[in-house]
Amino acid sequence: MILTDTHTHLYYQQDDQKRVELIQRCLDNEVSRLFLPNVDAASVPQVFGLVKEYPGMCYPMLGMHPCSVKEGWEAELAVIRDSKKDHTIYAIGEIGIDLYWDKTTLDMQVQAFRDQINWAKSLKLPIVIHCREAFNEVFEVLEQENDDDLHGIFHCFTGNAEEGQHAIDLGFALGIGGVVTYKNGGLDKILPQFDLSHIVLETDSPYLSPVPHRGKPNESSYLIYVAQKVAEIYQTDIQTVANITTANSKAIFGV
Repeated sequence: MILTDTHTHLYYQQDDQKRVELIQRCLDNEVSRLFLPNVDAASVPQVFGLVKEYPGMCYPMLGMHPCSVKEGWEAELAVIRDSKKDHTIYAIGEIGIDLYWDKTTLDMQVQAFRDQINWAKSLKLPIVIHCREAFNEVFEVLEQENDDDLHGIFHCFTGNAEEGQHAIDLGFALGIGGVVTYKNGGLDKILPQFDLSHIVLETDSPYLSPVPHRGKPNESSYLIYVAQKVAEIYQTDIQTVANITTANSKAIFGV
């Protein structure tokens, strides 16, 4: 069985021994593919450092998180883009719009999102979208930029059925993480409306730990709990969920 965590910030763990233990627990739970999004220029070396430690297991993305978009964001994004020249990357992410923390930067977030979509298109890469309290704004940009090269993942999808279908119609998979295990998360009622071919799994570690670890730091090995819940929702077995969602991730990332 191969489980794929399509979104993890495992590189935040800078203690060498603890990082080794995190990776070993992943392998113990058959989570053997990890996709790493950076969030700003400072996190780029951390991502590439972990990829160098675990080639063939860890795969890098590059992008600017919407919460990192401030005055002067263009210069920081230029640094992020320049860091690609020595590396292979598999997506542009995580990028998008976040109106939970700061609505005053919306115009800048939209421009940064649009710029990075066009960067992804120029590289023929998928995008990984962070969308928080901003579905309308994100969909507006996606519809304007929609073409055959636009595809990817709606990271940490927690929208309603209509929003899920809209994302799928635009060529995106739904990234399902720990929220699916929450009693009042609502995803258990929405997901059965979509075929498993539109789903990928993620943890967003160290955030959004699934039950039974809710409220504690998340880690990629906990993807097993997400997979088990998804299997329960789809009335199938975890092996089937692993096979389909990993195949979906390979189709998206090309690896």
